[in-house]
Formats: sequence, C-alpha cells, structure tokens
Amino acid sequence: MLSPLDALVVVLVRPRNPLNIGAAARAMSNFGIHRLRLVNPYAVAFREAHSAVGAARLLNTAEEFGSLAEAVVDCTLVIGTTAVGNRALYHPLRQLDSETGCTIRDQLKAGRVALLFGSEKIGLTNDDFSHCHWLLSIPTHAHHISMNLGQAVAVCLYEIACGKSRGEIGAAQLPSTTPDTASATAGEAEQITEALLEALHKSGYVKPGNDAVTEKKVRSLMLRLNLRAADAKVLLGMVRQIVWKLRRAAKEKD
Repeated sequence: MLSPLDALVVVLVRPRNPLNIGAAARAMSNFGIHRLRLVNPYAVAFREAHSAVGAARLLNTAEEFGSLAEAVVDCTLVIGTTAVGNRALYHPLRQLDSETGCTIRDQLKAGRVALLFGSEKIGLTNDDFSHCHWLLSIPTHAHHISMNLGQAVAVCLYEIACGKSRGEIGAAQLPSTTPDTASATAGEAEQITEALLEALHKSGYVKPGNDAVTEKKVRSLMLRLNLRAADAKVLLGMVRQIVWKLRRAAKEKD
C-alpha cells in the first residue's frame, strides 16, 4: 500500500553544501518521503553528500536535472519556499502551519506535488518562482528569518507528515480524480507557455528587451489558471494553431 506522501517530491535547486544535502535527505528518510530531485547541484557537494548517515539509499536514487522546468514537469502543484524578507512577491504566499500541511496532503491525492528549496546562498530566484503555483514561508523570528537548508526541509516535512487530510480525519471525502478532472501538470502548462510566447513574439506583442519579464508573467499566469489536464490540451491545440498561422503568414511574406 502506498503512503499518502508517496506523491510528494522534494526539489533542491542549486544546493552547494554536502552537509545540507545529506541533512535534507535524512529528514526525508525520517518522514518516509523518498522522491528527491536536484537541479544543477554543485558536483563536489552532491558526491560528498552520499555518505549521509541513514540516507545513502535515498541519495543514490536521487534524480538530477539541468533545469527546474524539467524537474517539475510531471507535478500538478509546485510550491516554492521562501524566507520572504524585503522581497516583493507576486505569488500567493502561505505560512507553514498545520492547516497548510493538511492542504498539501489533500493535494497529494490529485497528483504529484513538488516542494522547492533554493540554494543556501540566495534561496529561490524570481525565475524559480515563475514555475510555482504558490509560495510557502516558515514563521521564523523577524530578526533571523533564514533557516539552514536541512532544517527547513525537516520543518516543512514534519507539518506535512503529521497533518491529516480532510478524508483521513473522517470529513467529507475529496472527489476522486478522473481523466476529466485531473489537474494539468507543470509540464503541460509549460508547453502552453512556450507556444503562447512564440505567438506573442511573432505578433509583435513582446517589446525588445522584455523577453525575460514577459516569459515570467506568462508562465505565472498559466499556473494561476489551475487548468485541468483536458482543458490544457484544448488550449494548447488552440495556441499551436495560432502559431502555425503566424508561421505561415511570415513565410508567405518572405
């Protein structure tokens, strides 16, 4: 029988310290979570982390990716962690508590959920945030808001592992997921984003020098729509037809 947490994925983005990678893996092992993905880890740190006490097997099966988009392609919910500080955030922000832990457990019934942690030095960047549906903050003391990477992973997983979803505490069961109600994955949303960006470029909507900003805005918009998988396929077909027409018009003009 699968654990309720089997669909939870911990993603470490650009980690550098082997002790932190090992501590994160050990915390995952403590709470029975075994899906670890790393995005562009510092090679030396990742090799040295394999000696982490009690977490060697988990680290040996960890997956490496060259980009965050690739790491969350099969996830229906992507949550980024942040210490907030003085940053201006344009995503929904939730504070880590038992209620949020229950919310995440409920979402695990609908599909794979990715929990992102940034590098020890700068955390997650605004570009990383553009791949997230919403953000999560640990309520720390105002004069010392940042936490060690391994500790942050452990605290988040504790709330998620200890919480009970609505179905588990005897309340009304969540509707079962069917092909018609399943949420679109981050990968499906990214396909729409890429096609829409091409259409925007070819139509002249994107102003010179605004490529990066437009890409973040479009990607965030697609994620905020929380599309169903079936609707994502329809929308992708529409956008691709527009792109095809724009390409054809450009060829005829040449």
